[in-house]
Amino acid sequence: MMCGRLSKFYSLALRKNGRVAVNSFRHYTTPVVNSHNEWDPLEEIIVGRAENSCVPPSTMALNSCISKKQWDFFERYGGQSFPEEHLKKAVEEVDTFCETLRQEGIIVRRPDVVDHQQEYTTPDFSSSGMHAAMPRDIIITIGNEIIEAPMAWRSRFFEYRAYRTLMKEYFSKGAKWTTAPKPTMSDELYDNDYPIDNFKERLALAKKGRFVTTEYEPCFDAADFMKAGKDIFVQRSQVTNMMGIEWMRPHLGDKYNVHVLSFDDVNAMHIDGTFLTIGEGLILVNPDRPCNQIDYFHKAGWKVVAAPRPVMSDAYPLWMSSNWLSMNVLMLDEKRVVVDSDEIPTQKMFESLGIKCVKVSIKHANALGGGFHCWTCDVRRKGELKSYF
Repeated sequence: MMCGRLSKFYSLALRKNGRVAVNSFRHYTTPVVNSHNEWDPLEEIIVGRAENSCVPPSTMALNSCISKKQWDFFERYGGQSFPEEHLKKAVEEVDTFCETLRQEGIIVRRPDVVDHQQEYTTPDFSSSGMHAAMPRDIIITIGNEIIEAPMAWRSRFFEYRAYRTLMKEYFSKGAKWTTAPKPTMSDELYDNDYPIDNFKERLALAKKGRFVTTEYEPCFDAADFMKAGKDIFVQRSQVTNMMGIEWMRPHLGDKYNVHVLSFDDVNAMHIDGTFLTIGEGLILVNPDRPCNQIDYFHKAGWKVVAAPRPVMSDAYPLWMSSNWLSMNVLMLDEKRVVVDSDEIPTQKMFESLGIKCVKVSIKHANALGGGFHCWTCDVRRKGELKSYF
């Protein structure tokens, strides 16, 4: 009886406040969220924002993921805005990218503009924010479900706020909406004995599956997961621990197989600059970071393509990523891909596979931490759940 009263009250309250009534949730027959892999025809996508992007404070967790030559930048400017002129150009580039996607027939959605420089304090830590530039990191869509990730950096604790307007809209239209357990990000989540200054020792630890994040509580960045129908591939990394992966297994249920991959990567953070499924039976891999389980794909008959070396120089100020963003591409479908306009070798590689290149430049946006795949999260692709293995 009480449930019925609450349901009636909630429905009336929503109507009174001018929002969508509960009953209207049932009126949508076509899934507003539908994504099973990285290559089905793309219909709707979220593209991040460079506006108000803030330099995250220097921490051990951050330094474990980036080049040592960039540590001083974060030590000096953490908590401040990224250079104003750089951000202005990044905003323009991403706006052009959005318009290009629209011209390709894709619906583009954007997160809210929020103040990332604002400082905040929890019972366990204090920090300022970073940005809402990389929806791939915080959101993963699997089937008709949106999952918000429990990310590992303290500067990203409140990043979800920029996406809440979109999440509530998708939920009101019938999508499943799940938030993974929010980590406390207390000191226990980070290995204070991690050899941050010793590259060789860190590489040896990476081969053993030990990173700066501990198993104190679940954490993962959504960008450490790669979809291929009923098979989901994930890496244990500096920002994704086994507890986070094991949270995902039962949540997804028996319908999916979650495979843990490992790579020779000392700065392991996000799988999409190392390993990217780009079509049915087709994988793009980073030749500098070999996958230790690659035989699994060879035996399944998948074609493994090594990405060409990047054109972008190591000297370019990629504050939070490497020049291997050249392979961080976005598949619009199996015959179209968004590629950096300067990365000619990568374009030729895709053309040799019969895939048309949609060329866009986001060089200034790259410096904020990601490429086309990072800057986006596919909301709806035209396709059904299948097994490819």
